[in-house]
Amino acid sequence: MQITLNVPEQYLIDAEPEELARRIQLYAAVLMFHSGELSAGAAAEFAGVDRFTFMAECQRRGISTVNYPAEELAEEVAALR
Repeated sequence: MQITLNVPEQYLIDAEPEELARRIQLYAAVLMFHSGELSAGAAAEFAGVDRFTFMAECQRRGISTVNYPAEELAEEVAALR
């Protein structure tokens, strides 16, 4: 599916339209992952990048890619002991 977005030319200062479209798609994927709308794998696919690239982008933006409740982690550690 293709979605059209009108962007004023003043915002294309240092980017070609294709590059800006790629960045917007990645930003949308990161936001949708952060809000819980997409899993990390689905967000990477949405952005058109591999999982490592997607996770690096999340890390760059301070968004955790691990959602593991502390209680569950403590239970699993205790079970390993």
